[in-house]
Amino acid sequence: MVFKDSLSGQILYKQYVKAETNALYLFGVEEITRRGIKIQSIICDGRKGLLQLFGDIPMQMYNFHQVAIVRRYLTKDPKMQASTELWEITLFLVHTDKESFEGRLAAWHTKWMAFSNEQKTDEMGKKRYIHKKLRSAYRSLKTNLPWLFTWYDNISLNMPHTTNAIDGHFADLKNKLRNHNGLSTERKKKFIDEFLKA
Repeated sequence: MVFKDSLSGQILYKQYVKAETNALYLFGVEEITRRGIKIQSIICDGRKGLLQLFGDIPMQMYNFHQVAIVRRYLTKDPKMQASTELWEITLFLVHTDKESFEGRLAAWHTKWMAFSNEQKTDEMGKKRYIHKKLRSAYRSLKTNLPWLFTWYDNISLNMPHTTNAIDGHFADLKNKLRNHNGLSTERKKKFIDEFLKA
């Protein structure tokens, strides 16, 4: 688990973990702060509960992660017109400003609200939404909207809206580790420690 300064490229904190949790993210941010480093903003993948965790620190959700969430619901080649239009709006996310995106999303909702609210009664007599995946895709965009344009609302902070810098770092590390397949866990950790110092 790695925290990297997007401006200087410096690794601020790392920890070996079995699985990422919000508690570990919180601990990492507290540790960085304890070292006297002021955190002006955080860019993350938007795991559940993480975006609300850090109070007054501006949080930016990695836009491509949001695109990936919607793709899981709609696929890259949706068949329904409502899904196709929502997918096009989602792809627009990484190429636009806040007002344009919000406007297009609101217009889509107005146009397709009745369709997305269609229900049918199942064999048990319960009403169920017909277009569940479409509704989930829209709800994801609407719910995460406050964190999709933090970079735009805080333009003076020079925030990236992707985690490409750290993703590239990890890709490079994985390639180098592949060349040393036979290393024990302890030696791998030493290798990673040295790599992250560079």
